[in-house]
Amino acid sequence: MAPIAVLVHGVMGKMGREVLAAVCREPDLEAVAGVDRAASDESLPLPDGSGSIPVSPDLAGTLDAHTPQVMVDFTNAEASLAACRVAAARGVNLVVGTTGHNEDSVRELDGLAREYGIGAFLAPNFAIGAVLLMHLAKGLGRYFDYVDIVEAHHEAKIDSPSGTALALARNLREGRDGAFTRPSPEKEPVEGTRGGDVEGVSIHSMRMPGRMAHHEVVLGTQGQTLSLRHDTINRECYMPGVTLAIREVVKTPGLTVGLDKLLGL
Repeated sequence: MAPIAVLVHGVMGKMGREVLAAVCREPDLEAVAGVDRAASDESLPLPDGSGSIPVSPDLAGTLDAHTPQVMVDFTNAEASLAACRVAAARGVNLVVGTTGHNEDSVRELDGLAREYGIGAFLAPNFAIGAVLLMHLAKGLGRYFDYVDIVEAHHEAKIDSPSGTALALARNLREGRDGAFTRPSPEKEPVEGTRGGDVEGVSIHSMRMPGRMAHHEVVLGTQGQTLSLRHDTINRECYMPGVTLAIREVVKTPGLTVGLDKLLGL
C-alpha cells in the first residue's frame, strides 16, 4: 500500500518542523510538500537527510502541484481556517492542531467536511497525557464546589487561555446543575488576580521562556483538595497523536474533534 501523502502547512514553524520530522520517521507516511508564508527557497531539506520537499508560500498552487491526501496545519486560527477552505475544496483531508478556533470555526470545519466529503480532525491538544487529563476531568466537578486551572506555556503562544484549559473547564462542568462557587475578594488592589472566569472555574495563564505546556487542575471542597497535573517536556510528545490522526482522518469522513475519540475514551 502506498504511503499517505502529507502536506505540512506552517512547515517552517517549530511545530511544523516537528511534524515534518515525525512524518519522515513513519514508513506509512510521506511528506510531499510544505507551505509557509516565510518560505523563500523552493525546497526544504528533510530532517532525516533523505532528500528535500518543495516549499512555497502559495498553498493553492502547492496543493494543485503535489496532490496530498492530508494537510496538517499548525499555524494560527485565522490562517488555519483560510487554509482549510482552500484544501477542503480540493478534496484534501485535514488534521488541525492550531489552537484558538472558536465555535463558529468548528461549525465551518464541519460544514467543509460535509460539503466536500473529506475527513477533518481538530484537537486542542495532541499530547496523550493531556488528553487523559481532560478525560479524567469529566464529571469530577460534581463532587467539588471550587476549581482553579493553572496553565503555563512559552512566551510566544498566541492565545490565552490555552484550548486545553478551556476544554478542561468544559469537562469539569459536565454533570453539574450550576456554576462552581467562585469567591470574589472583598478587596482587589490588582484587578484580575483571580484569573479568567468560565462558569465559576478560575483560569490562570502563565507565559514565559523555559515553558512548553503545563496544565494543573485543583478542585476543592470542605476539608480537602484534589490536584491533577500534566507536563510536556518537548514537542515530540505531540507526534504520536498527530501521526495517529493522519492515519485515521483518511478513513473517517466528517469532522472529529478531540484525540479522545481516536483513543476510544
